[in-house]
Amino acid sequence: MQEERPLRERLIDVGVDLVTTEGTASLGLREIARRAGVSHGAPRRHFPTHRSLLSAIARRGFADLGARFAAAVAGAPSPRGQVRALGVAYVGYALEQRGMFELMFRHDLLDGSGEESSGVPRLRESTLPLFDSLVALVSRCGAADPAVTAAALWANLHGVAQLWGWGSLPLVLGESGVPVERLVDAALDAHLGPGPRDPA
Repeated sequence: MQEERPLRERLIDVGVDLVTTEGTASLGLREIARRAGVSHGAPRRHFPTHRSLLSAIARRGFADLGARFAAAVAGAPSPRGQVRALGVAYVGYALEQRGMFELMFRHDLLDGSGEESSGVPRLRESTLPLFDSLVALVSRCGAADPAVTAAALWANLHGVAQLWGWGSLPLVLGESGVPVERLVDAALDAHLGPGPRDPA
């Protein structure tokens, strides 16, 4: 007989399933507790606030995104190719995991201060290393101000992801069948300057 997962992990599992299938609006504390089969007060033993539970759910998303980044970068030989691979992975994740993607960047809903007393790392310890990786790659591409360039590129890619997911970019691009990867390439050219492409 398989051992039941600890309540803390079960609550996160339920939250991940809810946000993946029903979006951020479904992440009420009572609903998460109900689906986990516990009283609505039980989550407070592990999460002092609703925001701390949402942050734990978002942390799973960042772990998944980080794993996708690592796999994407492994297949690209040049720094620019690695930045492109990150961009394609980022937009792809946003379109595939729309509910989780929305939650991950809703800092008005999340608790960035973390739960140091329980030994759980702060959410920023899951997010900042991903941005630092992008900054390092952008630096290797020769950007004069890598942090600002990386931030602008990230904002551009986030906008591509959102507008593509909402149907706005497919609408304005018409029936031309422009793949989303072309927009990632255009963002790279805009922020890093035109450059060679890694072979496919």
